[in-house]
Amino acid sequence: MDRVRQGRSGFRRRFGAAIAVGAAAALAVTALAAPAQSADDRAASTEADVHADVNVAKNAGFESDLSNWTCAANSGAAVTSPVHGGAKALKATPSGQGTAECSQVVAVKPNSTYKLSSWVQGSYVYLGARGTGTTDVSTWTPGNTAWQQLSTTFTTGANTTSVTVYTHGWYGQSAYYADDVSVFGPDGGGGTDPVEIPAVPGGLAAGATTSTSVDLSWTPVSTATAYTVYRDGTKVASTSGAATTVTGLTPETSYSFQVSASNAAGESAKSTAVTARTGKGGGGDGGTVPRHALTGYWQNFNNGATVQKLRDVSSQYDIIAVSFADATTTQGQITFNLDPAVGYSSTADFKADIAAKHAAGKSVILSVGGEKGTISVNSDASATAFANSAYALMQEYGFDGVDIDLENGLNPTYMTKALRQLAAKAGSKLVLTMAPQTIDMQSTSGGYFQTALNVKDILTVVNMQYYNSGSMLGCDGKVYSQGNVDFLTALACIQLEGGLDPAQVGIGVPASTRGAGSGYVAPSVVNNALDCLTRGTGCGSFKPSKTYPALRGAMTWSTNWDATAGGTWSNTVGPKVHSLP
Repeated sequence: MDRVRQGRSGFRRRFGAAIAVGAAAALAVTALAAPAQSADDRAASTEADVHADVNVAKNAGFESDLSNWTCAANSGAAVTSPVHGGAKALKATPSGQGTAECSQVVAVKPNSTYKLSSWVQGSYVYLGARGTGTTDVSTWTPGNTAWQQLSTTFTTGANTTSVTVYTHGWYGQSAYYADDVSVFGPDGGGGTDPVEIPAVPGGLAAGATTSTSVDLSWTPVSTATAYTVYRDGTKVASTSGAATTVTGLTPETSYSFQVSASNAAGESAKSTAVTARTGKGGGGDGGTVPRHALTGYWQNFNNGATVQKLRDVSSQYDIIAVSFADATTTQGQITFNLDPAVGYSSTADFKADIAAKHAAGKSVILSVGGEKGTISVNSDASATAFANSAYALMQEYGFDGVDIDLENGLNPTYMTKALRQLAAKAGSKLVLTMAPQTIDMQSTSGGYFQTALNVKDILTVVNMQYYNSGSMLGCDGKVYSQGNVDFLTALACIQLEGGLDPAQVGIGVPASTRGAGSGYVAPSVVNNALDCLTRGTGCGSFKPSKTYPALRGAMTWSTNWDATAGGTWSNTVGPKVHSLP
């Protein structure tokens, strides 16, 4: 959102097939070992087993993509989800004539025994070794939607110095996944990745808690590249650092947490468990924000739109985002400078308008960023500076919270820290909103989406900007052009299915054709999108698989451009939002 206008430059198998009787018979013939061991077998390894040998496989966790691996017919790729340990895993897709074999030649010692294992996911996944000089081996699993471990052993011949290890799927089946491949035995002299699985993390402790989150920390393990956090035995988070916040919890509930360490050699056993209990309900709704809310940005400058005082903003708006905070010379710190162009006689007059909006049941927050915003939070010091300064402005002016509209990128690690520090100061009444661009919310791996998920327990709403963006992917994998109901619904679906609560999703659009460079839609189209997402009516060619009655509402840039157009947007969309289920 820009002081001049608001915009930014635009960005631009599954299949179902039953296995024939002949194929099933072939499977039975080729299977050379028993089905997979359970996932708990790995934890049963003795400490002596772990430290006596090395992992002679390289890039065993696919952290360096397919380095050292060869996948037939380009059938494999490194992906970031799902993963068993670390940040990446192998995804390989068989064809009708191929099994998507991915293999690696490893250096071994003659007359030696090696334990071969891998964590896999999918249907008919094989793991094996050939060229052993004695009896080649393989094992397989008919399939699982969760990670499970395949494991077997082989002994090398008197003259064997290298062996090919491989994994593959089966003809015509869907993609399979593999991660944390282990070929443990004597060092064959070919060089190795980390030679040992990391030690079990110690010092796991629970820190600050809210009604829906728990902060965890532990002692770093020197050889670990990633950590996996388990809640009551189920994997709930992965992180590269020795601390994280587990969110999405139930108020006043006790949980048991454990953590494991991983590197290319594999994943350690889980740590000793620690128990933490969440607090009473509160947080995440913020101030007096209603179940369904209309958000409008108020311009603290004159760019040709109707100049307003806060008292002039339509009563349809439940959240008013004052645009924008200003940066100071201290990194991360923000301040607010009331522009004389908006006509206030004094700062006290402005503060009185905020108080009057509060009395009317409205929330007034301070927006941080805009297209030209220069605020940067990328260190512990800047995170603290942001939190302290934002809270000071809340106290001084009566702001109910902040809106994050950083259109030039953000660091999810430190912005998360900043917002959590602010929430600790402001309490459960904090109103926290975000206005990312469409490109920022295409994937949960993006920094903005990560931040939103990191602070889900204190987040009020994400009002993505569905404009100035060109064409984008919808949640069904199809490309949609901006300016129609399908663009709004198919892109909202990404957030709704990507981890945000429906109450944390809003539709952000310009109030008039002058409010953005491109992507304007009539208020009636916004209403159709709201009906489509909450009631399943009014949809275009895209119709979500389910409805989201708790959808928070809609947002516009800006209340000033809305006033310029006679208030058509707020008078049309406002009643629709307030009448949602």
